[in-house]
Amino acid sequence: MNSARLRAWAAAGATLAVVAGAVAAGPPAAAHGDDLGPAIEAIMHKAEYDHAQWGVLETDPESGRVIHSQFANQFFVPGSTLKLITISSAWHTLGPNHRFTTPVMATGTRTGSTLHGNLALVAQGDLTMGGRTKPDGSVDYTDIDHTEAELPGASLTPENPLAGINEIAQQIRDAGITRVDGNVIIDPRLFKLPDLTPQPTPLILNDNLIDLLTTPTTPGQPAELSWRPQVAPYHVTSSVRTVAEGGTTNVSVTASPDGTQIHLSGTIAAGSQPLLRVSDIQDPNAFGRTALIEALGRVGVTVTAAPTGANPQDQLPASYRGDSRVAAYVSPPYSQYAKLILKVSHNLGANLALCNMAVARGSKDCFDAFPIEREFLTDVAHVDPTQFQASDGRGGVQPDRVTPQGLVELLTYWLHTPDAGAFRRLLPILGVDGSNAISCTENCPAKGKVFAKPGTYLGYDELNQQLEVAAQNEAGYLRTDDGRLLTFFVGVNGASSPDLNSFISIFDDVNQITALLQEQASARH
Repeated sequence: MNSARLRAWAAAGATLAVVAGAVAAGPPAAAHGDDLGPAIEAIMHKAEYDHAQWGVLETDPESGRVIHSQFANQFFVPGSTLKLITISSAWHTLGPNHRFTTPVMATGTRTGSTLHGNLALVAQGDLTMGGRTKPDGSVDYTDIDHTEAELPGASLTPENPLAGINEIAQQIRDAGITRVDGNVIIDPRLFKLPDLTPQPTPLILNDNLIDLLTTPTTPGQPAELSWRPQVAPYHVTSSVRTVAEGGTTNVSVTASPDGTQIHLSGTIAAGSQPLLRVSDIQDPNAFGRTALIEALGRVGVTVTAAPTGANPQDQLPASYRGDSRVAAYVSPPYSQYAKLILKVSHNLGANLALCNMAVARGSKDCFDAFPIEREFLTDVAHVDPTQFQASDGRGGVQPDRVTPQGLVELLTYWLHTPDAGAFRRLLPILGVDGSNAISCTENCPAKGKVFAKPGTYLGYDELNQQLEVAAQNEAGYLRTDDGRLLTFFVGVNGASSPDLNSFISIFDDVNQITALLQEQASARH
């Protein structure tokens, strides 16, 4: 893999799921004051960890006993384990049953079925706008999400990304409007756009992404292209060709400066699985406006304004006092969004959670969520907030830090709440679902018994032309074979890897250790 591609992987900072295999136990390493057992010691003292630091903390929350502890009070780069803090705070601030109601207001006057005025969709920070909602009301996800489309195996959920917009359009038609003699406007004034990556926006459709799926055909022939959501003026073309089975799969995406003209090029091997790529929606408000106008057209509502172009935000009223609500999309409960964010390490959703918290407290500044988080940690969870450093919601910026002790205390707090079981099931389950779905799948006694949030933070080492593995961590719960729950953190900071395949073994090693800790805990009773 070339250095440019490695940089792209490093920038993604994604959590990778890999297959856990057997670990050969080597000779015990030098003692560090905590007997983790020869199998775990052998992993920690592989050559690739010569300059790295491991952290381990395992506790029995019922007795308060510390079972294993190594550097438990030192700061570690958290990666996505920081999402445990963000989502715990959002869960408490919003409540697990909170639903986002996105209204459409009709400004102007009605004459029969004609609205002489504008329709304003007032964005409310709904993460999915129905685009993942299953018939039973739950939020769908795949183990490797389309927001991590650079990762092998990333795939799409089957739901229509425009489901919420389509429902709103039908409600407007059901309200008796068949003609809008005016405009359709997205009202994005819920919060100020924060300096976060990925950047949350008040209106989000399909995670502000265009999905691009390439499927191989026969060698020498053009590959098949499908893409969604299809909204004007977005247009996608492809020159990807199918090569012989076993050949090179390498598909690149380029886009025009405004993101609306997208082209795929490269090759895909015959017989391989469809390959997912994505391209950013650069103007979510303009995109959402056109999507709603097109949806209205599909249900028989005519809008006189041009369907494409900039969102005319300057035409919005100062308030909607006296205006009628003609539609509203109601989201699933926040607990479903928390599940999505934690299961697949949804970075946009984690950053959006900061904005959701700030708005809930009456602020338009997403960074006002940090005092809310500090208040939650101090007064509710009774965890010293100085055990954490956070400058985003996802664990993707350099200042972010956690101590193993702090995370384990937060996990212990959850065990004393009515939502303890619900929260534990939000975490990826080893060998079962989410980011850890394909680890520990065969001949693994710990399968289904480790509930943990992985965290990965990658950089690129230009000096040595290799990946810098700043962090690979897991934090969560071990369920012993007799049903007891233990809290734990396992992580390594400061490792390195010559390429992506070698990095995957680091992810594998951390999962191996969690599985071995579960087996050890079960064997003690």
